[in-house]
Amino acid sequence: MRLARTAAALLLLAVFPQLAFSEDLHPVSHEDIWTMNRLGSAVVDPSGEFAVVSVTEPSYEEDGDVSDLWLLRVDGGAEPRRLTATREGESDVAWRPDGAAIAFSAKRGDDELSQIYVLDMTGPGEAVVITDLATGASKPIWSPDGRHVAFESKVYPGALDDEANQAEKEAREERKYNVSAYEMFPIRYWDHWRDDLQVHLFVQEAKAGAVAKNLLAGSDLVEQAGFSGASTLSGATLHAAWAPDGNSLVFNATTNLNEAAHARVRFALYAVDRDGGEPRALAGADDWSCTGPKFSRDGEHLYCGYSPENDEVYNLDQIARFDWRDGERLEAPRILTDGFDRSVNDFVIGSNGRTVYLIAADAGRTRIYRVPARGGKVAALNPESRGVYSGLQVAGNRLVAKWESSAVPAEIVKIDRKGRHQPLSRFNAERVEGIDLAPFVEFWFENENGRQVHSWLALPPGFDENKKYPLVLQIHGGPFSSSMDSQHVRWSASLLAAPGYVVLMTDYTGSVGYGEAFSRDIGGDPLKTPGEDLLRAAEVAIDRFSFIDGSRQAATGASYGGHLVNWLQATTEHFKTLVGHAGLVSLEGQYASSDGIYHREIMNGGPPWGDSIVWREQSPSTYADRFSTPILLTIGEKDYRVPVNQTIAAWSYVQRNQVPGRLLVFHDANHWIMKGEEARYFWNEVHDWLAKYLLD
Repeated sequence: MRLARTAAALLLLAVFPQLAFSEDLHPVSHEDIWTMNRLGSAVVDPSGEFAVVSVTEPSYEEDGDVSDLWLLRVDGGAEPRRLTATREGESDVAWRPDGAAIAFSAKRGDDELSQIYVLDMTGPGEAVVITDLATGASKPIWSPDGRHVAFESKVYPGALDDEANQAEKEAREERKYNVSAYEMFPIRYWDHWRDDLQVHLFVQEAKAGAVAKNLLAGSDLVEQAGFSGASTLSGATLHAAWAPDGNSLVFNATTNLNEAAHARVRFALYAVDRDGGEPRALAGADDWSCTGPKFSRDGEHLYCGYSPENDEVYNLDQIARFDWRDGERLEAPRILTDGFDRSVNDFVIGSNGRTVYLIAADAGRTRIYRVPARGGKVAALNPESRGVYSGLQVAGNRLVAKWESSAVPAEIVKIDRKGRHQPLSRFNAERVEGIDLAPFVEFWFENENGRQVHSWLALPPGFDENKKYPLVLQIHGGPFSSSMDSQHVRWSASLLAAPGYVVLMTDYTGSVGYGEAFSRDIGGDPLKTPGEDLLRAAEVAIDRFSFIDGSRQAATGASYGGHLVNWLQATTEHFKTLVGHAGLVSLEGQYASSDGIYHREIMNGGPPWGDSIVWREQSPSTYADRFSTPILLTIGEKDYRVPVNQTIAAWSYVQRNQVPGRLLVFHDANHWIMKGEEARYFWNEVHDWLAKYLLD
């Protein structure tokens, strides 16, 4: 044990040479985390010389955020330059093929909804709005010749033109009742009640005053009851891409969303002529889905994100490639990442067409990998990279991405062929100066099932290995997620550690980045084994690191982490206190009221009325008589993923058992607390609650 602790101390000194003078640094505050500039993904121009990135400057004031576009040189030869100067943000940036203009969506001036704007990149001037649709416009993509722009808009069923959409919009606004009627499922999504609007694909000339044509209006495809695009937090999307000849577009869609209560929702690829007409099914099957089509630069191949559709609780996301035949039905795809035991987050096709680059989670990081475009071995550019990459783009023989780590806030970087990166921006460099923000420390242990489990430690400010610190578990959500080597604007581990705690983040059974089998092991065992992993991680951490005070422990978690907090409440008295946000207390109660249910049947071995004993045996509510640990419970009232009734039920059990507790209901929040003042209040409450039980 002494050798293990000595090794741990040496590791800390090696990782944190700055600790010797950390008294010059101040503890991270909520203001530090909240006001860090928030970067979107960089979008590289066709020449590979420039990139545009959206940067948001957050504020605590109502409508105080400022978001603008900035231009970066990929060679790093000049400082980033602000392109726009409006309070409203821009999104969905797309470069014209000649690099002389960009299109983006924004809501400016008298716009009721976002419209498409075009900005000339060859000289000074203001962006010009080119669309004027009653239903708004988003996600522009340029035609190969740069003369037209395709985009998405959510339209009213049966409305064949903009006049019909405007008329239906006005008629609904004049109604003297506020009722939603449903003959479908789901009826809610994330934080809103679903409406009957559909996402459609439009094309128009890239100039103001041009008439936009709805390519899907009146088609049999959109008349199907289950038609929709792929779901995102901002709405459904078709992920459209122009075919190489510019005569058609390829997009993803489902026709069985109406079966979501009892079946997997499957996505296929379709092609539609630029002048409209009935879309043609290209690829997709009952046992797999294809989304996010991308063409190779030579136009000979079509790629997509490939997802098996079966009754496994978890499947790896992969990359598929098809030979392109000008809109004809595609033959069975080649799976490029077959045999790669990680899930693909994103991918891009190299400039020479011979290599595909991808991002995947791996042991608490996201790393960049390469694979031959014809398939083969997937290899990491830098197997030892730390931090998190996202928004991968090709820039000639280099890559561009957003990168951040537990000690370095997000910046845009360029990456060479060996995976070494250099910063192209310093949007947060000054903000992080003077903050005691140390890199996380990692360790592994073997769980009861013989699997290796990964953990991070976030250290408190002014860390001294000779002192003793309370231990606070921070349990990640998902479950098909991970505790990453980065900070988090909502659940920053370093902010949690700031009052003087060591924070433990464990990737329990079910987490991603450790292979398909590790994630699938949570099937039929949603809370028990993950809970055991957490307890074991705390035990190992206390044994290995002498600076942890095992007599003072707490556990916190949100979403699936909140589920596990309630499970720990029901099954152990190990902790002095608990903090749970958006956690279920009843598996059946969550199933019956959430915005998604069928995957919960797969997880728990069938519906609640079937033979599976999981529904009762792994529901915290089954053991409500054992609730005894003081707990702070929080919830957003507009959370339809883990509806408020679950937290109300947990609170009822706590009160019935006369357990010390506190309940916070954020009436305007959804699954996340994303208003600045409310987030600051949340963190003050969490720190006050933990101090009450952990600090002398």
